[in-house]
Amino acid sequence: MGSKVLVVIVAAVATAAIVFSPILKDDNSTVIALKDEDVEFIPLDGAVGPESITFDPKGDGPYTGVSDGRILKWEEKEHTWIEFASTSPPELLEKCRGSKDPSREHECGRPLGLKFNKKTGDLYIADAYRGLMVVHPGENVAKVVAVEAGGVPFRFTNGVEIDQTSGIVYFTDSSSQYHRRDFMSTILSGDRTGRLMKYNPKTNQVEILLDNLSFLNGVMLSQDGSYLIFTETSTCKISRYWLQGPKAETAEVITELSGFPDNIKRSPRGGFWIGLHLRRSILTKWALSFLWIREQLLKLPLDQVRAATTILSSIGRPAFAVRVTEDGDIVEVSRGDTKKKLRHISEVFERNATLWVGSVGLPFLAVHRF
Repeated sequence: MGSKVLVVIVAAVATAAIVFSPILKDDNSTVIALKDEDVEFIPLDGAVGPESITFDPKGDGPYTGVSDGRILKWEEKEHTWIEFASTSPPELLEKCRGSKDPSREHECGRPLGLKFNKKTGDLYIADAYRGLMVVHPGENVAKVVAVEAGGVPFRFTNGVEIDQTSGIVYFTDSSSQYHRRDFMSTILSGDRTGRLMKYNPKTNQVEILLDNLSFLNGVMLSQDGSYLIFTETSTCKISRYWLQGPKAETAEVITELSGFPDNIKRSPRGGFWIGLHLRRSILTKWALSFLWIREQLLKLPLDQVRAATTILSSIGRPAFAVRVTEDGDIVEVSRGDTKKKLRHISEVFERNATLWVGSVGLPFLAVHRF
């Protein structure tokens, strides 16, 4: 019965994805269709899922977290990955190395967002299962610095950002009900337990800035440090939380995308890059507004739901990322017209006229130089 329900729902939504998908484009935006000759695919070292990307204070890297709990560093001259650190307990590192199994993530760790403090050299990591962690210079094992806020444990630690002036760490917990491996349940259940928080390394205190958010995901500080911009995957909304000024401690929605957003990063050319995990058709939005449809999907085995999302993501050549202004207007759209599908994109990091593209599910890091 479950399979029949899945077929019907997937067929309906897939048709809608083709026929009724809104164009992810504003009148003044530029569309970039990346072809095979435009992209370098860098295979990972025995793992998958380079979810987030960062560079160290010297500009070396990139660094990325992968499915087996390791943090890998790319050595450009040698054209190879080296192991920099791990969120796995030391005694499990060898046992976990190479794991691609979501059911082992709670055991091995699953590093998602990561960011260096440029002054101290500390690397802060949002591990989906172990909480907010840090790797100090000269060390290779991440240490836990926060696992709960307001008496409620983190269950899906996700994005991380650092104020390089104050050292304050901003981070997200996508849900206090569901783990990362159950991320589809976070969407289908209508869960609103996401929290935006800040951690002060000097006092070791965590403060909740916002709660009751829908699959809160990526977070990024504005250029002037006056606000945070964050993504909510379930609702496809991009919002701003004011840290300073007359609107301080308030939030406002600046746009709603026709794709499910993941991480968000500043672009040197202005605005922000937002990775898109999956596009959202008009009918998809309509269907997910009905509780009974979501309840039917929640009854299906998790592997079937994942299969459905893979089918939907393989239809056509959808946009995998958008660059938006500070007010949410789309100025650039990137699409992947490559043989290797650029899908389930979690992050686009722009640096030195290069786009580094990460995905939570792919076995490579994609690089586009322009």
